[in-house]
Amino acid sequence: MSRNTVDTDSGAAEAEGATPRPGYGRLLRTPGAWTFLIPGFAARQPFAMLTIGIVLLVQHTTGSYGAAGAVAAVTGVSMALFAPQSGKLADRYGQRAVLVPGVMIHAASVAALVTLTLMDAPLWALFVAALPTGASVPQVGPMVRSRWVALLDSSDQASAPGPVSDPSSGSGTGPGTGTGPGSDGGRSSGRRDSSSLLPTAAAFESVTDEFTFVIGPVLATALCAGVHPAAGLIAEATLTLVGGLLFAAQRATEPRSDRHGGAGGSAGPRVSALSVPGVRVLAVALLGIGSVFGGMQVSLTAFAEEIGDPGVNGLLYGIFAAGNMLAGIVCGAVAWKIGPRRRLLVGYAALTLAASALWTAHSVPLLAGLGLLVGLCIAPSLITSYTLVESLVPASARTEAFTWLTGAVALGQAAAVTAAGQLADAHGAGAGFLVPLMGTALALATLVALRSRLAPKAPGRVAARGMSHRAPVTVD
Repeated sequence: MSRNTVDTDSGAAEAEGATPRPGYGRLLRTPGAWTFLIPGFAARQPFAMLTIGIVLLVQHTTGSYGAAGAVAAVTGVSMALFAPQSGKLADRYGQRAVLVPGVMIHAASVAALVTLTLMDAPLWALFVAALPTGASVPQVGPMVRSRWVALLDSSDQASAPGPVSDPSSGSGTGPGTGTGPGSDGGRSSGRRDSSSLLPTAAAFESVTDEFTFVIGPVLATALCAGVHPAAGLIAEATLTLVGGLLFAAQRATEPRSDRHGGAGGSAGPRVSALSVPGVRVLAVALLGIGSVFGGMQVSLTAFAEEIGDPGVNGLLYGIFAAGNMLAGIVCGAVAWKIGPRRRLLVGYAALTLAASALWTAHSVPLLAGLGLLVGLCIAPSLITSYTLVESLVPASARTEAFTWLTGAVALGQAAAVTAAGQLADAHGAGAGFLVPLMGTALALATLVALRSRLAPKAPGRVAARGMSHRAPVTVD
């Protein structure tokens, strides 16, 4: 490793060991946090309801999991392609300017898709309606993450003392005094109070995402089975519109846009997040995670139909997602002794191993246990991926970077829904469970081969700081 490369494994571990992780309670007491957390949760809920809602409605009207998966795949691909553009626009013009028209377009698009499906429109018409449905999915998760960083960064600046102590004076050394290796003088003691909450915020957001995937599919399935096949998508559109508008109304916590000189917007030419090699590697990793979500959604639905108990689908997926959420909670509470790059490799290997056994399950208890195990392995990889991308990407491209990862999950999910649907139609639910295995195995091979690209390089300056699991490291 060269002198200009940040050692994300050893350096991160040292930084984490030196600063104890604050708790979730302290994070949630941050002034202004609840003003965007509650509407943000409502607005991101539809992301977990959309795919399963489309699959259940289209399968009900066409009788084909392949057709249902194809329509859902068009939605996912459209979202994956347009999400980063939405992130760029939010960085440039502000979140409200992008979110308000976006949620209105999304609600109208979902209404059109539901209407066409219930009218038994041809498949090509459903594809046409699915395009704007996916393209307009609000990127609330990345926007919430950006608000956390902006809010905690502003707390850093407010709490930093004015004078800077002289590190060479010999006084005031030791923990919390702002002197010593990697410190910035007297400003560090105030700065670390809030910046040390950034890893907790990253874990909290991942836990929220997992909780969304616990609630969303179960809610959509219950509405489709108990009320009407279209009820899941109607609820999705309603939550998107109401939650999105409420979230956009929280102007006090919105990060400053580039045109207003925020987040490095005037410091130099804009850098695309995708131009960073490590981001491309992480996008492949999240494609694999998306294949797990998509493969599980379709294959669990097909399995429930095969055994003649459609209602067990929501239970099985809820167990899978609950494992995901519980692992996320633990990840946020642990002060890790190893760096995030190594954690990602180990966690992803465990995910691939767990997914390899899904196709063998032929009973509800066994599938529930394997689903729980797979869920437990997803959150560590997902959280660590966000941790790494935030250290790789400059602040001016932060929202765009988050949306590339979100889009990668959606694209992997779309491909998996299509493949699993075709396999389930032709060979049964067991064949559909091969999709998560193939997706994670290919992604793991990419991670291992290109793991060196996950080390951020920042010659002559302090590495970019986001909601990462390590403190800023001065690069020689």
